[in-house]
Amino acid sequence: MTIPFTEARPAAPVAAPPGRLQAYRDDGPLCTAIGQLTLGRMVPLPGTVLAAITTAALLAVTGAEERAIPLLYAPVVALLLIGPSAAHRHNGRIDWIVPTIIRGIEYGYLAVLGFAQDVSAPLIYALLAVLAYHHYDTVYRTRQRLWPHRRVFQAGLGWEGRMLVAAFAGLYGQLAAAYAVLTGYLGLLFVVESVVAWVRASRGGGGVQVDLEEEAEAAPQDRAEESKVNADGGTA
Repeated sequence: MTIPFTEARPAAPVAAPPGRLQAYRDDGPLCTAIGQLTLGRMVPLPGTVLAAITTAALLAVTGAEERAIPLLYAPVVALLLIGPSAAHRHNGRIDWIVPTIIRGIEYGYLAVLGFAQDVSAPLIYALLAVLAYHHYDTVYRTRQRLWPHRRVFQAGLGWEGRMLVAAFAGLYGQLAAAYAVLTGYLGLLFVVESVVAWVRASRGGGGVQVDLEEEAEAAPQDRAEESKVNADGGTA
């Protein structure tokens, strides 16, 4: 029964949606647009590592000299360094570490910036908890073959969008208000979307469709591993 559906998508490997690691990056509209300019030719790891080092350095300068401009420089530099690799397939041997580094950049930036500008600790933790829930939910759902819709990542602003909002709010002394708005908006968006998706999945009726979406959206290395296993099984 699944064969006709699988064969109906012969072009899926050519124009497949982002794979797991690309979804784990949680890129927003700006990062996605920059990534499309390079056509997936920019490898992700070097720029991501450099972005992490640059962000840490700019935050250190901000804290030491109480300057406001580096607050804006950090997310802009990170976007320019990480964005060009957004469309890359992330099929390198250690490309799996790229989303983890991006999480460290975003969480670290929001936390350090919040504490530096005397935002209440509970509010900072609440924002980070919302983001952690979203990223955990994304990982868990992809492993359960229940992919979040691309619009969720765009509506969530992406890691770069959230950092830019925090930067501009910090420049104008409105960081606490920005964190409160982000926490409420993102919490509502991510939690409601997640609950609705899980409820629909539990009701059934779309199991085969979800499985086929996983096949179409799986990363190239995942499909290669599955093909190898099938080939070994056939020769055994």
